[in-house]
Amino acid sequence: MKETEQTTRQNTCDNGNGHSFLPLYVTNFFGTLNDNFLKTLASFTVIGWIADERVKSIAMGVTAGALVLPYILCSPLADRMTAVWAKRRIVRLAKWAELPIMAVAIAGFALHSPWLVIGSVLLMGLQSSLYSPAKYALIRDIGGEGRISTGMGGMEGVSFLGVLMGTVAGAVVADYAGAAAHHPEKICLVGFAVLGLVASYTITAKEERNRALHAINPIRYIRRAYRMAGRYDGLNAVIFTLSVFWWGAAMLQMGLLVYGKAENGLNLSATETGALLCAAAVGIVAGQVIAGFVDRRRFLLGASLLTGWIAAGLLMVLFFVPLPPVAFGVVLGLLAFDLGFFKLPLDAEIQKVVKGPRLNTMLAYFNQVSFLFMLAASGCYALVSWAFGPKAFLLLFAVVMLVVPFLFVFSYRSVLLCTGRWIFARRYKVEVDGLSAVAQDAAYLVLPNHPAMVDPMLVSLMFWKTPLKPLSDESFFHTGIVAPAVLRTLGAVPVPDLRKHRTAKGASIARGLGDIVKSTLEDGGNVIFYPSGHIQTEPEHEDIGTRQLAYNICKDIGEAGLRARAHIRIIGVRTRGLWGSIWSRKGRTTSPAFVPTFIKSVLLWFFWSPFVRRRRVTMHVEDLTERVKEWSKGTRLEFNAKLSAWYNEGSIQ
Repeated sequence: MKETEQTTRQNTCDNGNGHSFLPLYVTNFFGTLNDNFLKTLASFTVIGWIADERVKSIAMGVTAGALVLPYILCSPLADRMTAVWAKRRIVRLAKWAELPIMAVAIAGFALHSPWLVIGSVLLMGLQSSLYSPAKYALIRDIGGEGRISTGMGGMEGVSFLGVLMGTVAGAVVADYAGAAAHHPEKICLVGFAVLGLVASYTITAKEERNRALHAINPIRYIRRAYRMAGRYDGLNAVIFTLSVFWWGAAMLQMGLLVYGKAENGLNLSATETGALLCAAAVGIVAGQVIAGFVDRRRFLLGASLLTGWIAAGLLMVLFFVPLPPVAFGVVLGLLAFDLGFFKLPLDAEIQKVVKGPRLNTMLAYFNQVSFLFMLAASGCYALVSWAFGPKAFLLLFAVVMLVVPFLFVFSYRSVLLCTGRWIFARRYKVEVDGLSAVAQDAAYLVLPNHPAMVDPMLVSLMFWKTPLKPLSDESFFHTGIVAPAVLRTLGAVPVPDLRKHRTAKGASIARGLGDIVKSTLEDGGNVIFYPSGHIQTEPEHEDIGTRQLAYNICKDIGEAGLRARAHIRIIGVRTRGLWGSIWSRKGRTTSPAFVPTFIKSVLLWFFWSPFVRRRRVTMHVEDLTERVKEWSKGTRLEFNAKLSAWYNEGSIQ
């Protein structure tokens, strides 16, 4: 009965809590709208009040930094607040605080006081930074685990809509209100704040409380949070890739405001420039909302390289092709739509990977990092524009979008393997049977045969949803750039070649591999290694010989040598069809050299594979746990002979 109740509760959590995201969306929209309306209005208005050109530049920089700096300094405090108060209470208190901040801003405009207006922007940044982790952590509390992507899609969509609408509204009001009329500003500032406050009281959620207390020193906090994020494979890569996105988005926003109005640019009016930004707003909102639904059904994060490079291509079109304003706006909208697809799965991944109260800490840490990048964007934009003109920011952003997705792929295991599946699918037609053997909730010891140097990649791609820690020849860790990067991302353990390390140290390392495998399995992890230790020397014939690692580990599993051994499953994988590949030993006396073979395979992939039939490869997956335990009761040579026979013949009666 208890198990049934627990299962029901778990299913409820996974499928969502039945609450609507709309109140949170509306609250977030008006908060973001007011932030950017005030910042833009303050920037244009303060410039008009100051006569000295040098002071104008300083005031513009200070205004932009006033909204960003609190996120860098106060994110640790925002995390601490989620351990003291409920997240909905934090959001409501923040919306109440917005009203007196608007009073300060209105007083600054009325008194023509630049520093009072800038002070209100600083206070607005402080208010926004203190409730940002709480509002984003509410997504999982409202929708449950199964609706994270949908929630993030809508949340980020309305955020971008608020940013761009606030920027456009601030520019238009600054143009048409004039220095003597501040009534539109008052109505907008107070109206947006009141609407956000009302919406915050309609948010309903089943909150998961945060009891963890962390340091509020921003330097100590970011160092500790970085180490904490390092406990989740690839999480720092996700956060830094998202931060680079925000760096580019900040440059794009600044650049379009300047390039749109520049005589050597698009030469548009303020209103027309606002319409250009609206095209970006429509694109990013549509992209993120649609991506939120797609991500629930497809592994959209695996398309990061594709969406990133599409963005780079569109940015190059905007830079190199002289487009009229309408065409420029269309391409900009397509770029924004694609960037929505690029960004949404990264946002959702943070919420999917980090469970419990640590999510608040990771969101606060992400705020710190992303706003540091946004602060750096101001300097990058100023330097590039000064050196190469008002359009150069597009080319810089394009280069970054070429490089960063590529680096991200090699830093995140599931994305690397998903990308690899697409690459290898052009050359190999892999047919798998018996994959249901890994559908159980257990730790897996995967023991494949080894027909060629390429089959470890194919087997890993087949198990892309199951993290496997591979053992790999140590020489590959020092060969080129690609192989070491891939092995590090996969968490591979180097295996010394005892033919080259005939020393006590080499033998000690070899014996230690068994301990590494056992420890990983005991901790619930999954391991893959090849019992033969070398690729096949004869067609479709596996010979384990006198190797002992597989025997020793299987014997420990069978003889109660490992804790929780009942939850360890031994999976055999038999691969056929790779003999004759350039990665096999057919026609060779030694294994193929990795670097020249890799270069040859890349050339063949581009220029030969599209015109020939794919190589047919079959993989048979089978749970051998009980049989292997029985085999391990004999001697090592008997065990190796029976396992070799299974690889070569298919089964042992």
